[in-house]
Amino acid sequence: MSRKRVHFEGAKGHRLAAILDLPEGEPQAYALLAHCFTCGKDLSAAGNISRTLAERGVAVLRFDFTGLGESEGDFAATNFTSNVEDLLAAADYLRRDFRAPGLLIGHSLGGAAVLVAASQIPECKAVATIGAPSSTSHLGDQLEIKAPRIEAEGEAQVTLAGRQFTVQKQFLDDLASQRLEPRLNKLNRPLLIFHSPVDRVVDIEHARRIYRYAHHPKSFVSLHQADHLLSDRRDAQYVGEVLASWVCRYLCEEAAQTVAAVPAVPAEKIGEPVPPAGTVVVRGGSAGFVQDIRTSSHRWVADEPKSVGGTDLGPNPYEMLLAGLGACTSMTLRMYAERKKWPLEAVQVELRHGRIHAEDCADCQSTSGKVDTISRQLTLEGELSEDQRRRLFEIADRCPVHRTLENEIKITTTGL
Repeated sequence: MSRKRVHFEGAKGHRLAAILDLPEGEPQAYALLAHCFTCGKDLSAAGNISRTLAERGVAVLRFDFTGLGESEGDFAATNFTSNVEDLLAAADYLRRDFRAPGLLIGHSLGGAAVLVAASQIPECKAVATIGAPSSTSHLGDQLEIKAPRIEAEGEAQVTLAGRQFTVQKQFLDDLASQRLEPRLNKLNRPLLIFHSPVDRVVDIEHARRIYRYAHHPKSFVSLHQADHLLSDRRDAQYVGEVLASWVCRYLCEEAAQTVAAVPAVPAEKIGEPVPPAGTVVVRGGSAGFVQDIRTSSHRWVADEPKSVGGTDLGPNPYEMLLAGLGACTSMTLRMYAERKKWPLEAVQVELRHGRIHAEDCADCQSTSGKVDTISRQLTLEGELSEDQRRRLFEIADRCPVHRTLENEIKITTTGL
């Protein structure tokens, strides 16, 4: 994936700063992420969610609202309505320079903002909220202690998340004028609600109300033990992973239609029994290379690229082989680092399959013909010492799939 720092013009003409996280290759979809009140695009949770989505093919734009972070403008002159307008300006920027956002994601008050903005972005096909309030008055209640002074003097200094901000009377008036219930009733888009049952900033009751007001399709995911800001990166990564799987149902329509057009699995076989744990069932249709793959809890497809007669609906067999080794390597390093309490933040494994002449291989047992090779490049992120990195590279060779591939393998075939 890659990260681009970009700028666009906000609703009031100010220059707004943004980050666009892009996947490798053409994005499957674009998403727009709205951060929490007084937060910014550089909030660690926003970065972790965006990176996780980008790793799974979804490009994400996150930006600083007017007057926050690196964006121009006066925060005191903004309000909830202007935040929604900035969201619409961000959507216009994506529509003009890339592709309009099919997914809107909002954290905390940003969640309320995307619920309002969704109906004004026709390309938006799905909405997700994270720790969002069910009404804008929630923030007004938090500012209630300053309300008399704001009413009397027109503005007041408030401290939020350890930082001071000037809040004007127009801000409170704007919050009081907003009603989310009718917006939710008319959302007409799939909605995914993330909320922690121990959120001390926005109580879990708000998630219940949002779910009650919205119409189906709607889903709720409980973020067990997560705090409001998702300060544990594992919570943010989990949100990104669930989001990527969920939203593809609504944004990957073209791929889904193509899959439906290729009869990899006869309709009468859809109701076949679930394979037992530890068993993989692969079934091909009467035409093409598409293969339906099932385990006891998952289902996906394999295919070949169009250049060799396939339809490129899924990874080819060798790509899945490499993926198995890469996933096993990354998991093994993660478990080892956590056991040692080492600061390993992320693992990237890049693999390639090839063949060389046996005589060109100095340490191969074969002396003639071709030898299969797999090159594996590791990128370890985190404040690791040289000794820790060296040890993790040694541990990579001990992952179970690596050992299986290097050991003698005997494959038996039976049939009916």
